[in-house]
Amino acid sequence: MQRKALWWKLVILGGVTLLLMFVLMRIGWLVDERQGRQRAAEAGVAAAQAGPQVLLGPIVQRSCTEEWSTVAANGAASTARRDFIVSAMPAELSVDGTLNQEPRRRGLFKINAYAAQVAMQARWHSLEALTPKAEHAGKLQCDAPRVVVAVSDSRGLRVVGIKRGDAPLAVRPGTRNDSYPRGLHAVLPEQPLTEPLALAVSMNLIGMTDFGVVPAASATQVKLRADWPHPSFGGRFLPVSSTIDAKGFEASWQVSELATTALRDVAAGRAMPGIDRDPEAGGYPSASTGNAKGESIADTLAFSMIDPVNPYVMSDRAIKYGLMFIVLTFVSVGLLELLSRRRVHPVQYLLVGLAMTLFFLLLLSLSEHLSFALSYALAAGAAIGLLTFYGAAMLGTALRGLGFGALVAVLYGALFILLNLEKASLVVGASLLFAVLAAVMTLTRRIDWYALNGRTAEQPEEEAVGSW
Repeated sequence: MQRKALWWKLVILGGVTLLLMFVLMRIGWLVDERQGRQRAAEAGVAAAQAGPQVLLGPIVQRSCTEEWSTVAANGAASTARRDFIVSAMPAELSVDGTLNQEPRRRGLFKINAYAAQVAMQARWHSLEALTPKAEHAGKLQCDAPRVVVAVSDSRGLRVVGIKRGDAPLAVRPGTRNDSYPRGLHAVLPEQPLTEPLALAVSMNLIGMTDFGVVPAASATQVKLRADWPHPSFGGRFLPVSSTIDAKGFEASWQVSELATTALRDVAAGRAMPGIDRDPEAGGYPSASTGNAKGESIADTLAFSMIDPVNPYVMSDRAIKYGLMFIVLTFVSVGLLELLSRRRVHPVQYLLVGLAMTLFFLLLLSLSEHLSFALSYALAAGAAIGLLTFYGAAMLGTALRGLGFGALVAVLYGALFILLNLEKASLVVGASLLFAVLAAVMTLTRRIDWYALNGRTAEQPEEEAVGSW
């Protein structure tokens, strides 16, 4: 009977573990649902104000038409027309930007936003690329050259100025280019296309989470600084140098036309790109406008204002360790049960496991209102206090309850370390499991496991079977 009772208890504990796995899955689904609501809040702020910003330009373009005569098979004459745009990319482009935080809130959710002051200097050796070429030996006609600056969301533009030398140019809305419908343009005064050109563009704009620059020049230099201390550098090029501290960051990029396809993409009329955020920090790609073929410019120099202590990302990481820590808690209870020679009912194991799983729900709910570290301390303190109180009754004495609470506190401390050590989490987790196994083996090295089945280690197997 004792042997059957032991096996039944193990089977019941297996069922309890499966039940707790289901509870953890439900909490994990809740984390995903809350994270989805955060993304919906971000999309709502972007729709109401301004979304992520990517800058393209300045570039110089002309809208041209070519007309030629055609003769149909029946001898009827007609005129055909081709509309096209020619572009001149800068030989040198220098971008200097300062971005300051202007966070927004929608309900419980904080949205990282910024106000940017950007200065761009662009130089052309000549504008001969604006000379149109006839494809059908027809008549060519072109508008005056214009300076074009495209942005992802023109609602974020506040103040924009364009100067050629000391002379300001009249800035007008729109780019007059269907590939980049959002932005601005300014008509250039007449000048020979063989002469060089230098332009200065200054703009104040607002955006959300992401900021990027398309390196559409033969040589591009970008310097950005912000008071955000946790940048996630995205795009296709990392900064050549960066400085990050508690006050913010400063980063510099240098890109040559030999390393980027941006010039060809712009000339081909591909759409403005989005920005790929770091998935390990809870990021996801920001939207690209896309052209009729779904193509967009491939290269950007960008960063994202990602919060490394995102409550939903951290809660998701904690839940991934949840089953392991529940099992370790069960091992601790079983070990104390053996050493104290006091039987623990499977229902008590279930209640202990539920207390452990509710910790993750407390962590999620508190972290939406408080800092993650404080939320973790409060949730862990509540769980440790409850398990210590219950452990004293479960194991028979207050001293054993305190010992059990201490073991649980060590587990929660180890989990907090794992959550904050991204690169070393695997080695710390493996070391923790090895230490737990070593402790269990050490504490149980003198236990006669055969005695739990009603016989001794020296008793032969067939004699023990007959004794049942």
